[in-house]
Amino acid sequence: MFKKILVALDNSPHREAVFEKALDLARATQAQLMLCHVLSAYEDGSPGIPIRSYQAYYPVLEDSTWRLYQQRWEEFEAQGIAQLRQEQEIAAAAGVTAEFTQVTGEPAAMICNVADSWQADLIMVGSHGRRGLSELLLGSVSNYVMHRATCSVLVVHPTTDAASTPAPATASATA
Repeated sequence: MFKKILVALDNSPHREAVFEKALDLARATQAQLMLCHVLSAYEDGSPGIPIRSYQAYYPVLEDSTWRLYQQRWEEFEAQGIAQLRQEQEIAAAAGVTAEFTQVTGEPAAMICNVADSWQADLIMVGSHGRRGLSELLLGSVSNYVMHRATCSVLVVHPTTDAASTPAPATASATA
């Protein structure tokens, strides 16, 4: 069974569900977890991509803008580490051995790289459920990982409220 599970976590609302499913599986199989967050300029909460002009008219403003961007990026990094530490503590309280890493780069490729270097048996990754044009423009991390990882991959799809919504009552005819 699985002994080393890499859990790819982003800043989406789906993060908690991916973490909880990974924690449940790790408990059931007595596996270790590697909580992995990839810092990306395209992620929710990121300060984005720095835009610097090579012909700045006001170098002082250009420098202050760059410093502000760097400060925001450092805050983004610190928030990622804090979230990973909190999830590591939750795992420890549940009796699961967990470690974490935060890397910077293209998320799909970095997830595969970390899984290889850590020798993971399984990668758990969330799906945003993108289809069509949005998948083409934004890409699909889970699709990339499924096709390029050297270990098994479990894709956690977003849950819908349909499971918690009661089925509509059917009318019955009485004669």
